[in-house]
Amino acid sequence: MSINLQKGQRIDLTKGNAGLDRILIGLGWDPAEQPKKSGLFGGLFGGGNAAADVDCDASVILLQDDRLKQDKDVVYFANLKALNGAVVHTGDNLTGEGDGDDEQILVQLKAIPESYNRLVFVVNIYQAVKRNQDFGMIKNAFIRIVDQSTNQELIRYNLSENYAGNRTLITGELYRHGSEWKFAALGNATQDDSIGQVVKQYL
Repeated sequence: MSINLQKGQRIDLTKGNAGLDRILIGLGWDPAEQPKKSGLFGGLFGGGNAAADVDCDASVILLQDDRLKQDKDVVYFANLKALNGAVVHTGDNLTGEGDGDDEQILVQLKAIPESYNRLVFVVNIYQAVKRNQDFGMIKNAFIRIVDQSTNQELIRYNLSENYAGNRTLITGELYRHGSEWKFAALGNATQDDSIGQVVKQYL
């Protein structure tokens, strides 16, 4: 049974589940309906609502001692693999249309070197400033964790706050606690315009 988390909650992921190794991190969102600009003759040829054309990108930042030590430890659409395949991004989704996960990141927990203590999962809007877009144009954002061996969803965190005016969501993180892995539901929003700007806080 999946556990639904609220912002700020933390949960043991591997304690009591020592065999857990390969997990899928699913991130999803939907474009929100935006008012159309009125057309000619009082909106006869315009008006109504349309889904925003927003391209969101999921990324994961791999930290050692809470710091980003090298560029290749940022996994995103232009760098799909790290740690010899222990962390793999399955590819870019340009629209957010459709049900289920929009982007997925595969993690093999037992293959992550001990020097890495945190994996931070981020969703940002591509070229948000240039396109004048923010998370007010996105709804139903979530992050979830699935046990790949059973295809069972373990954890889900629905990001239900109003994030209008922000361009990046730091959704959650996996982190070591002794010999175990835990997950924290973060839901922190920033105005960073790219993953390159986001990672500066971890340098």
